[in-house]
Amino acid sequence: MPGESGSNAASRQAKQKRKSHSLSIRRTNSTEQERTGLQREILEGQDSKLPLPLRTNLLDLFGQIEREFENLYIENIELRREMETLNDRLTAEGQTFDGGDMTKGALKAKASHSTSQLSQKLKTTYKASTSKIVSSFKATTSRAVCQLFKEYVGHRDGIWDLSVTRTLPVVLGTASADHSAMLWSIETGKCLLKYVGHAGSVNSIKFHPTEQMALTASGDQTAHIWRFMVQLPTPQSVADITQTPCDDDVDCSDKDEADCDVDGPNECPSIRAAATTLRSHQGVVIAADWLVGGKQAVTASWDRTANLYDVETSELVHSLTGHDQELTHCCTHPTQRLVVTSSRDTTFRLWDFRDPSIHSVNVFQGHTDTVTSAVFTVGDNVVSGSDDRTVKVWDLKNMRSPIATIRTDSAVNRISVSVNQRIIALPHDNRQVRLFDMSGVRLARLPRSNRQGHRRMVCCSTCPAAGEMSLARAGPDLVLSHQPGPQLFIKPHLKSSNERPSPHPQEGWGED
Repeated sequence: MPGESGSNAASRQAKQKRKSHSLSIRRTNSTEQERTGLQREILEGQDSKLPLPLRTNLLDLFGQIEREFENLYIENIELRREMETLNDRLTAEGQTFDGGDMTKGALKAKASHSTSQLSQKLKTTYKASTSKIVSSFKATTSRAVCQLFKEYVGHRDGIWDLSVTRTLPVVLGTASADHSAMLWSIETGKCLLKYVGHAGSVNSIKFHPTEQMALTASGDQTAHIWRFMVQLPTPQSVADITQTPCDDDVDCSDKDEADCDVDGPNECPSIRAAATTLRSHQGVVIAADWLVGGKQAVTASWDRTANLYDVETSELVHSLTGHDQELTHCCTHPTQRLVVTSSRDTTFRLWDFRDPSIHSVNVFQGHTDTVTSAVFTVGDNVVSGSDDRTVKVWDLKNMRSPIATIRTDSAVNRISVSVNQRIIALPHDNRQVRLFDMSGVRLARLPRSNRQGHRRMVCCSTCPAAGEMSLARAGPDLVLSHQPGPQLFIKPHLKSSNERPSPHPQEGWGED
């Protein structure tokens, strides 16, 4: 029995060897059809939820891919053999001509020299073509020239917002982290009035559409409505306007306030009490605006809500809830009862109050980071800016996708749109201010040199209906630049481009 069992085992092993040998021969010498049939048999024996026709199609595709790789592999082997043959031939020629390893080193040096020359030529060609493309873009998009116009000095802390009156006399209003708001003469640069009724940072200022009233939002969780009466001083001569308080290249904001504040805001009359106080928020009020007609006002807060108030009674009419994080801005339509609010939750919302019985809201998710602002234009457009370094133009009739997208190299803060010429002003974290049209074409960039432009992060902008284009600079001072066309005031924000101040009443920039 043991002998029989041993012979059986030996016969089994021989059969297995013959079977494996025949299978290997079959695999190596079989045609593509036999290989495909074998693979199909293997696939049919496996458990799969895919239908058989789909699996067959996949098998054919994988077979084609395998054949392509086989062809590439064979070509690669042939190329390697040719390279080895050429290298041997070059080595033999070098030994017979100069003899020794010196020729081999010379050949390598010659080859490396020719390679470096070729790479250098490619780099030069690439740089030349790139410069031509960049220069062509600059020639077509740069359509405006901006120059320094005037500087306003007086605030003791960073400036958060600024606005221009819609009625005569036309004055400039600024909101600052030093707990005050100021009114300025645009022509002379003198402070006309100072409001000191807030107990916290003044984060926003907006003027009534028909009356001499201002609406300010503050970190003290309130919004104030206060009346003002100002008289514009006599404009200075051109020679006096061109002279700046500081003649040296040193920035005025870096000097002592006594050296730069010639006319001094301390000489301005002050208002200490508000005509109306809007309360009900449980957090910082970051922005506020007048609804069309001026009988109602809307505020946006860090408590994730926006509130609609009746101005005469200061009563809360509606609380606009729905944002998941803090609000960053609010804006009202110039001719319709529409409100748009933006938030850190990467969305902005459109609130419709045109029908008294229905108050609809639409949510738009067009950005991937904090939406810093969303503003209306005179037409049916909304322009939104975000920390994701994009600005998008939307059509109110079809808000599914933007009609234009502007991509930048820095986060975008509070934007503004010129009413007359429909120019978008983009203030950036990197101290740049760029101007675009509604189709996303770049028009100009405001200067940024030692004596003009911004030395700190630019925070926001505003565009009055008419006048000259202007901008404001970060820190306790303002800088204006001029160009024929709409009036633009750009406001800054930081002592460093890498840090953001807080509009909280206890978190300002600190006095310089």
